[in-house]
Amino acid sequence: MDQGNKIGIKTGEELVLLREAGKRLSAIVKELKCSLKTGISTQEIDALAEILIKEYDVVPAFKGYRGFPSCVCVSINDEVVHGIPSKRKLENGDIVSLDVGIIYKGYYSDMAVTAGIGNIDPEFQRLIDVTKESLYRGIEQAKENNHLSDVSHAIQSYVEGNNYSVVREFVGHGIGKQLHEDPEIPNFGEPNNGPVLKSGMVLAIEPMVNIGDWRTKILNDGWTVVTKDGKPSAHFEHSIVVTKEKPEILTR
Repeated sequence: MDQGNKIGIKTGEELVLLREAGKRLSAIVKELKCSLKTGISTQEIDALAEILIKEYDVVPAFKGYRGFPSCVCVSINDEVVHGIPSKRKLENGDIVSLDVGIIYKGYYSDMAVTAGIGNIDPEFQRLIDVTKESLYRGIEQAKENNHLSDVSHAIQSYVEGNNYSVVREFVGHGIGKQLHEDPEIPNFGEPNNGPVLKSGMVLAIEPMVNIGDWRTKILNDGWTVVTKDGKPSAHFEHSIVVTKEKPEILTR
């Protein structure tokens, strides 16, 4: 997925709308996560997402984006991101990533979570926990006057310290009037590099973490990204705004 506008500072009414977008998206994702159970198909998850998106009076950001056919990306086990909903049913022991984007009054919000289905391998649960914590380690560094790479470095350090790997081909991004704005936000890199963060920057930070090697490939559907070694992957994402104090999570 591409980048949109150049990096920009959001203020006033823009932040009001982005906060509301994040609040509504968070509620949608919470309900979707509660629907995850053995036997539900990924198409059924997408159908529920479409119903919820209408109920919350927002517009799906992904459906139709560069030809993507669904409201939600549902990625299972070794699928990293951009899984297309289908008749495939969730099974006991699966781990499932949901990535959802919405538009509220012209402003975008983006969020992802990973959850286990039934009784999952303890190592898969550890992967989920480490990925989620890495997101918060990254968010902690999204402070005014820090460098963008401080976010990236915090994520990479935590993940690799737990003997996992961060996906490198897909990254976080700025967000606002476009789904993908500058800057790109890698989940790896040395600190003290890249743009200096300023109050009002809105970012979608999204670590994708693999149990095995970081390399990925795209399946023949042109969308679904899987790990090259076939080992599981997890994905968490929040949309946040940099402030003069601590970062504000818009999709909490």
